[in-house]
Amino acid sequence: MNDWPDRRTGDRSERYGRGSDSARPEGARAMPHIQRRPAPQRPPTPPQRPQVPPQSQGYDDRYQDGGYANSPDHGYDSGYNTGQVYGSGGGSDGRGGGGRRGGGDGGHVHGRPAPDWRRRIKLGALTLVVVVLAVSISTYFWADSKLKREVDLSKVIERPESGDGTNYLIVGSDSREGMSAEEKKRLRTGSAEGKRTDSMMILHDGSNGPTLISLPRDSNVEIPSFVGSESGKKFQGTGRQVKLNAAYAEDGPELLVRTVEFNTGLHIDHYVEIGFGGFAKIVDAIGGVELDIPKAFKDKKSGADFQAGKQTLNGEQSLAFVRTRYALPGSDLDRTKNQQKFLAALASQTATPGTIINPFKLYPTMGAGLDTLIVDKDMSLWALGNMFFAMKGVTGGDGTSMNMPISGSVNGNLVWDKAKVKQLVEQLNNDEKVTVKGN
Repeated sequence: MNDWPDRRTGDRSERYGRGSDSARPEGARAMPHIQRRPAPQRPPTPPQRPQVPPQSQGYDDRYQDGGYANSPDHGYDSGYNTGQVYGSGGGSDGRGGGGRRGGGDGGHVHGRPAPDWRRRIKLGALTLVVVVLAVSISTYFWADSKLKREVDLSKVIERPESGDGTNYLIVGSDSREGMSAEEKKRLRTGSAEGKRTDSMMILHDGSNGPTLISLPRDSNVEIPSFVGSESGKKFQGTGRQVKLNAAYAEDGPELLVRTVEFNTGLHIDHYVEIGFGGFAKIVDAIGGVELDIPKAFKDKKSGADFQAGKQTLNGEQSLAFVRTRYALPGSDLDRTKNQQKFLAALASQTATPGTIINPFKLYPTMGAGLDTLIVDKDMSLWALGNMFFAMKGVTGGDGTSMNMPISGSVNGNLVWDKAKVKQLVEQLNNDEKVTVKGN
C-alpha cells in the first residue's frame, strides 16, 4: 500500500507533465524552476564613454563597485530595456547621439567640426598681403630696370649749396629716338638729327607746397665755365650770352644744369627728360587728357587745331598743344603757360585709383613713360614718384605755377629780372611760401 493519498505513487514522474490526459482534473501544481539561457553574446564594440543612468530610471546602488558581480542574479538577462541609447558622443545632458546639432560639443554637426571662420579670415588676409607685396616688389624692380640713368650730375662744377626741399629740372626734348617715319609724319616732328630742348621747368617740392617755374627757351643767359661731359676737358667761361636752349645743344644735360644753376643760384637735385614719342604714348596709354581750352587757335607748324571749351586730347593733339607758339599772342611765354597747364592736368588724371590699381592701365602707362625717360644717376623711383605727385599738387590748390620773372629783352632774347629771381631763389632755398610773381 502506498503512503500517498488518492492512490498516488511515489513516482514523481506521474505528478508532472501529464497534462489533460489524466482521468481527473489537476489541482494546483508547483512549477519547477526554469533556468533561462544565457543572453546571446553581442559582437565586441569599441570602448565607449561610460553612461551613468539617471536615478529616475531606478538605478540600484548594489551594482556599483562590483555589486553586480556579487549579486545572485549575475548572468541573468531579464530582457528589460530601460530606454538608454548607448552610442558615440554624448553631451552634458546624458543623451547620446552623433547626430545632434550644437550643444556642449562646440557646435559639431553630424560629427564634423564647424568651420573656423576667424582662422580662415586671418589666412586669407595673410595671403592677400603676401600677393600684394610680391606684385609690388616685382613691379618696383621692373620699373627700376627701365629707367635710363644717363645724366651724371657729378660732372657739374662749382655748384651752389643745397637748400630745403627738392628741386627737379624737367626737360621736354624734341628727340625723335625710337620713332618710325610714319610716327614722325603723323606727329609733325620733322626728321632733324640730334635733340634740342623744347621746354624747361624747375619743380620745387617743399613743405609749403610745390612750385612750378617755367624757363622760356629764349631766355638770355651766360654760359659759365664747365667741364665737357664727354671729353672731361674744362672750358673757361668768357661771358658769352646765348639762349638757354643753346646750352643743351652745346654739351647736353650737364651743361644745361650748370647754366641754370649759375644764372639762378639754385641747386638742382634731379634731372628728368622726356622726348616727343614718350610724351604722346603716355597720353594715349591713359586714354587721353581732358583740358579746357579758353580760346580756339590753329597752327600749321605744330598741327594744332583746337576749338574753345572742354575736350579730351589724344597723344598727337597733346603734343601739338604743348609745342604751339607761333599762333599764340605771347609766343614762347604763352607756350610755357600751356605746357604747365597740360603737364599738371596729365599728372592729375594719371595719379587716380582707376590707373594705379588697374594693371591694364598702369603697366602700359609706366612702360610708355619709362621707355623714353632719361634721368640722373642718383634718381630713384621714390624720388620720381614724389616729383609726379608734386606736379599733380600744382593743380590741387596747394601749389604755385609761374614763369621766370622777366624784365625785358635783348636781341630778341628774354632777360630775367635779377632782383625778383634772387628773391624767388631765397624763398625756395628756405622752403618759404613763394610770393614772387612771374610773367
